[in-house]
Amino acid sequence: MKRVRSTDLAIFLAIASHRSFRKASVELGVTPSALSHALRALEERLAVRLVNRTTRGVALTEAGERLFDRIRPAFFDIDAALDDLNSFRGQPHGKLRINAARASTRLVLLPIVSRFLKAYPSVEVEIVIDDALVDMVSSGFDAGVRFGESIAADMIAMPIGPRHRFAVVAAPGYFEGRGRPLTPHDLRDHECVRYRFAGGSFYRWEFERGGIELEIDVSGPLTLGDQDIILDAVMHGCGLGYLFEEQVQMAIAEGRLIRVLEDWCPFYPGFFLYYPSRRQLPTALRAFIDFVKTDRAHPPTWGFSSP
Repeated sequence: MKRVRSTDLAIFLAIASHRSFRKASVELGVTPSALSHALRALEERLAVRLVNRTTRGVALTEAGERLFDRIRPAFFDIDAALDDLNSFRGQPHGKLRINAARASTRLVLLPIVSRFLKAYPSVEVEIVIDDALVDMVSSGFDAGVRFGESIAADMIAMPIGPRHRFAVVAAPGYFEGRGRPLTPHDLRDHECVRYRFAGGSFYRWEFERGGIELEIDVSGPLTLGDQDIILDAVMHGCGLGYLFEEQVQMAIAEGRLIRVLEDWCPFYPGFFLYYPSRRQLPTALRAFIDFVKTDRAHPPTWGFSSP
C-alpha cells in the first residue's frame, strides 16, 4: 500500500464529519472539486472505497465508517496537543465553532461573543445558525446554544444569559371586531401564526398559571420557520404570535403590538451553552466558558430592538 499522508486523512475526516463536500470545502478553504480529487487519490492509495456519492450527499461505506471511527479520536488528540501550546502565548488563540438557533444567537449569544472578542482578540469565533439539532462532535463544533430540554444528556451544559419569557401578541388592527383571548383555550377562536421546527413538527404554545400547565396546538392560515419572520407577520396583522418577550417589548411599549395572556406566560431558565465532555478542552473554549461565567455574575443591561 502506498504511503498515506496525514493531510489526506484530514480531508477524509472533514468530508466524513460533514457528510458533504461543500461544507467540508468551506471548513478547509478549498474547492469541492479539489476535495473530490484528493479523496479519490486516497481511495486509490488504500485500494478501498471510503465514500459513496449520492444525489443527497455523501454516505460512508463500511470501510469508511471504520476508518472514520478510528482516526477521529487521534485527530482530536492532535488538536488538543497543539492547543496546549496556547498556554505559552500568554492568551488563548485559535478558532471556536458554535452551533446555535437563530433566536438564541440574537438574544444572548451574539452580545456575549462581541464582548468576548474584545477581551480575546486572538480568538476567532464562527457561529453557525441552525434551528435543527445537529451531532456536535461529528459536525466539528466546539459548543452549542439551545434550550435546556433539547440538549443531549451526555453534554455538559451551563446557563448563558438571563431567563426568558414568551409573550402572546398581535397588532392592534388584528383585534378590530374580535375579542381578546382571556385563557389559552380561547386561542381556538383566533388565527395564530404557527412555528414549524426544522424537523417538521409544530411548536405547541406553552402556558402555566397557578400550577396548571397547558400546551396548546394552535391553528392559523400562516406557518413559518423563523421567529424574526413571525414577528414581521404579526406586525402586519396576520394573527397572534408567540414570541420571546425581548423581541416584542419595545413594540408593546410603543403601542404597535398588544399583549394578551400575560398572566399565563411563565419565566423559563433560558438558554444553555453546552459542549461535549473532554479530558482537555480547547483553550479558546475554556476561555469562553470562563467568560460566560463571569458575564453571568456581572451581566450588562439586556435589551432587544424590535423592528
